[in-house]
Order: sequence, then structure tokens, then C-alpha cells
Amino acid sequence: MLLQIKNLHVSINGKEILRGINLEVNKGEVHAIMGPNGTGKSTLAAVIAGKDGYEISQGEILYNGKDIQDMSPEVRAQEGIFLGFQYPVEIPGVSMTNFMRTSLNEIRKYHGEEPIPAKEFLARMAEKKELVEINSKLTNRSVNEGFSGGEKKKNEIFQMAMLEPKLAILDETDSGLDIDALRIVANGVNKLKTNENATVIITHYQRLLDYIVPDFVHVLLDGKVVLSGGKELAFELEEKGYDWIKKETEA
Repeated sequence: MLLQIKNLHVSINGKEILRGINLEVNKGEVHAIMGPNGTGKSTLAAVIAGKDGYEISQGEILYNGKDIQDMSPEVRAQEGIFLGFQYPVEIPGVSMTNFMRTSLNEIRKYHGEEPIPAKEFLARMAEKKELVEINSKLTNRSVNEGFSGGEKKKNEIFQMAMLEPKLAILDETDSGLDIDALRIVANGVNKLKTNENATVIITHYQRLLDYIVPDFVHVLLDGKVVLSGGKELAFELEEKGYDWIKKETEA
């Protein structure tokens, strides 16, 4: 099992946000986590990635059988966890080429490998740019500087392609995307799927799941997974909204 979350309770500034999350993700799977605003979806993504400011009061997060709660975000990334941000930050003055080469070499160093040779790195850049349909004009600039929302999201998928994580968590990657950008991002995710990795997609809407077909859909309400199912559940949510689930869980 790649990711196992057991009875996870998380608070921010003393307010409990996650109230007993249980989730299991195996290699080769795509999971979608859906729910309205304020239900804890982004909190769950941040906690898995190791972001500061969150207090885990109960529960476990196991990745490849290891408890990762005491791991820094950097070590989690080196172990193969990737977080695609809802609002990717700009890093002026840092070129995409240097950013990606440094990131790759830090991962290689962590695993006891030599730095990636220049020729191999450039070939990898060319291959991944083609794979995710990203323009060289973007990769030749500073990280996300002056990028549109859609360009930032494409750039996130390019980074994911370059780093080849074992577990990718995409936090509302579809927010602010037009149809063309959505297709490119989704195609990139689909092309990067293998039997050795897994993806967790966090989204409000079913439309992304028209392009990325999940193996499992989980509905998060009030800090808990209240319903899980197959891809059909996403279509049901699109048709009925979340209120019918609230009524069922309250009944």
C-alpha cells in the first residue's frame, strides 16, 4: 500500500478541521476527493505534504509503510511525494531550468546517486515538455513569474513529469482553467500514470473527472470521508449536489 491514513484528526489554531479521516491508496490508482468549500480537502493535501501550521492530534499517515509525520516537507518530496498547489507561487530570478535541475539533483543525492549529467537532463526536459504539451517559452522563464493561472497549472504538471513522484497530490488543479488548459493538464496527468505511482485529485467539480477517470471517489464533509464509490459517484454529485449526502448522513 502506498498511502494509508488512519483516524486522522488535524487542527489549525485550535480549531479541528479533519475529524477522523481514513484513506487507503495503492500503486496504480487514481483517487478523487470531492466536497464543498471548507470541508478540509486542502488541509488533507497540506498535511500529507508536511506543510507547517497544522497540528495532528490523533491518527497516522503511512507512506510506503513509514510513518511520515516527523518528516520535513523536503524529505517527503525526496521520498516521492509531490503536491500540486491550488495557487502556485512565483519565484522571480530562478529559472525553470535551474529549479528543475537542482530539484532533481537533491532527490538523487538523497538516494545516494550522482548529479544528473547535463546531456541527460536536457533530453529529459525535451521529452517531458513534449509529453505535457508545454511551450518552451514558459520553461525558459523564471518559475511562474508573470504566468497566467492556466500556465502555472501546466507548469506544475511539467514539474511533476520531471520529478516522477510515486504519489502526486493535485489540489484543485482545475480551478481557473479554460477548456484547452484543462485538457492539457488532464492529458499530462493521464500520460504520467503508471502501475508504480498513484494520484490523489482534490476538486470541487466533476468536469476534471471527464478527462481524468478516477478509480475511486471520496466525498469529504465536515472533516470526514462520508461516502466513497467509483467514478459514477462523481456524476451523481454533479447531478444532485452535496445536499443530498448531507441529508443522508444526518438521517
